[in-house]
Amino acid sequence: MVMTKSGSEAVILTQEKIKQKSPPMYKILLLNDDFTPMEFVIEVLKIFFSMNQEQATRIMLKVHTEGVGVCGVYPSDIANTKVSQVVEFARINQHPLRCVMEEN
Repeated sequence: MVMTKSGSEAVILTQEKIKQKSPPMYKILLLNDDFTPMEFVIEVLKIFFSMNQEQATRIMLKVHTEGVGVCGVYPSDIANTKVSQVVEFARINQHPLRCVMEEN
């Protein structure tokens, strides 16, 4: 708060704090299917999500045993791009791997 004098009157100026909201974040999920090889899923996780062999194997096994695995959490535009890249890469390699995003 800042006080200034304007003539004989005291004027009080308040400074509103502008709250910057964080952008909504989205989880990227890989979904299990009966056709995509485990090795391909590991390759996708390493290429598109910068995981090492151990991290990629852990997520691949989660997808395999639980039906879904979280690859990462990103702002909307990055999540959209990654999902598109994974789906296109799977299609080019003739695998039905499904990759989706949902709000975190």
